[in-house]
Amino acid sequence: MGVNFDLNDLQAFRAVVELGSFRKAAEAVSISQPALSRRIEKLEEALGVRLFERTTRSVTLTTVGRVFAPSAEQLLDDLDVALLGIRDVSSSRLGHVTIACVPSVAYYFLPNVVASYHRRFPRIRVKLLDSSANEVLGAVISGEADFGVSFMGSQESEVEFKVLLQERFVAACRRDHPLARKKRVTWNELYEHEYVSVDKTSGNRLLLDQALSAVAPRAPSVCETRHVTTMLGLVEAGLGVAAVPSMAMPGRDHPILTSVPLVEPVVKRRVGIVRRRGRPLTPAAQEFHRTIVEMRQGGVEGGDGSDVNTSAKERPARKTAS
Repeated sequence: MGVNFDLNDLQAFRAVVELGSFRKAAEAVSISQPALSRRIEKLEEALGVRLFERTTRSVTLTTVGRVFAPSAEQLLDDLDVALLGIRDVSSSRLGHVTIACVPSVAYYFLPNVVASYHRRFPRIRVKLLDSSANEVLGAVISGEADFGVSFMGSQESEVEFKVLLQERFVAACRRDHPLARKKRVTWNELYEHEYVSVDKTSGNRLLLDQALSAVAPRAPSVCETRHVTTMLGLVEAGLGVAAVPSMAMPGRDHPILTSVPLVEPVVKRRVGIVRRRGRPLTPAAQEFHRTIVEMRQGGVEGGDGSDVNTSAKERPARKTAS
């Protein structure tokens, strides 16, 4: 015997899950609240289970409902891909997209992408998982994220890595530091000064260790951290200098921090879109992917000569986050 529910019932279910309210869900799918309640009841009867616990003040998923929700979402997304096509994702559509990204990308590039995407699809929720490169890769492989933006993944068999940009590492220092007067700094010169670094769990640390096998610091770093943004806060506080990706630097008009290109060797990292191989993007994620690529194509070369999305002149001056 077939299961007696239809696409409208699933869409009603998703609306209640996403909005947490029968009233808001009814408004979102443009039907009356009693009509939406009937759709949910029909779905529950067809499945033979209760999907929601309802009180006068709240609506929550039952244990079975929590198990069913991802399957319903995947089914609706698959139908979008197979039947509706990417161009039928309209501004009235409910949905969500989850993007995993390294913090430097989350701070400087993705906010403009999210703003552009939200103007086009105001009712699709965007969730950003700003994490380390390893965690970004794990979120993509596990399916927690639709795709990622990171500098790791090109060597992984389970994912596809499409390069968006290439950026070089620079020496971050205070404007009153001796290195700030130089046009370029060698890695050996950098390590003659007190410096801060990222720890061994950082993808940047792995990249630098591989690229600098012939460069030996004269002393350990004065402090280690896991994120570049925290490291820049330590530089700003006067703990020393640091090697950071150029995208992580604040604007050239920052009152305290500046950067100098690092040479001998020039070390670069490739930032790209990371997708799980063989897994199609949902329409909502495909449009977000398209927006990233289009905005990247409108990017410019950074002031230090590295190929980055946003030149330092265009970035807002800020005190570095910790």
